[in-house]
Amino acid sequence: MKAYKPKNRLTAKAYVEGVLSGDRVILSRAITVVESNLESDKVLAKTIIQEILPHSGNSIRIGITGVPGVGKSTFIEAFGKYLIKLGHKVAILSIDPSSQRSKGSILGDKTRMEQLSGMEEAYIRPSASGETLGGVANKTGESMLLCEAAGYDVILIETVGVGQSETAVHGMTDFFLLLMLAGAGDELQGIKKGIMEMADMVVINKADADNVQKSERARVQYQNALHLFPLAESGWSPVVTKASSVENTGIERVWEEIMKYKELV
Repeated sequence: MKAYKPKNRLTAKAYVEGVLSGDRVILSRAITVVESNLESDKVLAKTIIQEILPHSGNSIRIGITGVPGVGKSTFIEAFGKYLIKLGHKVAILSIDPSSQRSKGSILGDKTRMEQLSGMEEAYIRPSASGETLGGVANKTGESMLLCEAAGYDVILIETVGVGQSETAVHGMTDFFLLLMLAGAGDELQGIKKGIMEMADMVVINKADADNVQKSERARVQYQNALHLFPLAESGWSPVVTKASSVENTGIERVWEEIMKYKELV
């Protein structure tokens, strides 16, 4: 019995040429092949990845995480728009290991980043659904290579919630950004110590309106907490800063720090 082969598949050559020319439709279709569990697609995916590999690796990969309600999507939209203004091409990929439960994914991402998703220089891809976190992360790694080959020079990897997926993302990115809120009571509540230790930068988000003073207090608390962790091998000391996606403040500072980190490391 012949293995099932989807009818709408292109040749490996057509995928490779489409990706390298920056065609977003072909890029999406190539990522679909990479995410597929069909045997015929696995062979096709392997060929595509091998062909585009020499054209990848030329981006800065930034992991972004934070507790639910921290305003990740609005932050990513403001950050992405700022990067595009600087002349970058930005790809946003999401990792959501829980998405296999509903066999869906964060399809809401595009609607939550309405302005960014309409920009020619941006590419937003909801999460791959996979049977395991390792599987999802592996497919995201290959999706990153495809985005780089398509000319995206900043890749943002968004993780959903705060859990195991952060460790996987930390391992595949150049810079790890943790978004936090100025909350009541224990500022470090709801965040695992391990995730704090992985952060290259902590951003107190929603630092606007009535939150300005609370955000500054939270910034000082987090900075003090981070000083207790051993210094990274690179010699980089994690920075804590504030941002407001609504007032569009602090976004520039985030990129400046990432550039400093890149120079050091």
